[in-house]
Amino acid sequence: MKLWNNLEFTNPEFLWLLLIVPLLAIWYFLMRKKDSATLTLSSTASFKPSILSRLKPLLKILRLLAISSLIIALARPRNVEVSTKNSTNRGIDIVMAIDVSASMLARDLKPNRLEALKKVAIDFVNKRPNDRIGIVVYAGESFTQTPITSDKSIIKNTIRKITWGQMDGGTAIGMGLGSAVNRLKDSKAKSKVIILLTDGVNNTGFVDPKTATELAKELGIKTYTIGIGTNGMADFPVAKDMSGKLIFQKAKVEIDEELLKYIAKETGGKYFRATNNSKLKSIYDEINKLEKTEIEEYKYYNYDEKYRSLVFLAGFLLLFEMLLKFTVFRSFV
Repeated sequence: MKLWNNLEFTNPEFLWLLLIVPLLAIWYFLMRKKDSATLTLSSTASFKPSILSRLKPLLKILRLLAISSLIIALARPRNVEVSTKNSTNRGIDIVMAIDVSASMLARDLKPNRLEALKKVAIDFVNKRPNDRIGIVVYAGESFTQTPITSDKSIIKNTIRKITWGQMDGGTAIGMGLGSAVNRLKDSKAKSKVIILLTDGVNNTGFVDPKTATELAKELGIKTYTIGIGTNGMADFPVAKDMSGKLIFQKAKVEIDEELLKYIAKETGGKYFRATNNSKLKSIYDEINKLEKTEIEEYKYYNYDEKYRSLVFLAGFLLLFEMLLKFTVFRSFV
């Protein structure tokens, strides 16, 4: 039984014996006159109680305190200091494959799809302190932006610096998935995961998405797929003006959901659709919950027993009572 913070009683049932203490106090009070000798006189007006006679109840108080101390000692009070140590026994290797085609600048998410994703991805990385993460980017081609690493500062820096326009146009989903699989094929982690995000359809690249899916399946790599984009129309970049500023135009949002569902199903993952900022965040939160890293927590307990000092206190109080009884209060016994 814990009393407060780090003090507890090993045998708290003995504390019920403390109810005896007030009963003994009442009994001592009722029997106090029988404890001392009496002398019958015609008048006691000239006799005043001495200071010692008034202090005689101190003997009973000392005995009650001694009994209380012994009872509390039987309950075994002790201080408990707990220290913990965590050990990761099953880390997860994760590769985020991110579409960086021009359509990721569409404004159906705020301020645009790419910037919305970067914010959510950084938050996701912060929630995975015990896992290794890598970044693959793809458009008309794909490449590894950052190999799998446990250094979260590198990963977050990489995500912040992801920009559009570094690769050929188009959306090569097969190549993006293939590059992510390639990053994980030699991983020794017990769990390997790809988070593949796109806002379009596979329209270029020399790697077929279904071939990459089969490879991921054979290697035991689970793939979560995310289609990002609202339902209906959105502002897409279509050209640049004379100053180099992007010109936006309304166009229909097209995402190959059938392909994304196929990839997720075949690899044991799950498909999500992010139609706005809050939905995108909730998707990454759900993936974070689905992919739990097993962590063993070791607790070390240090007990500081307090009952010994209470036994010594009770013994001292009883000895002190006896000493007073047979010295100072001897004439009143």
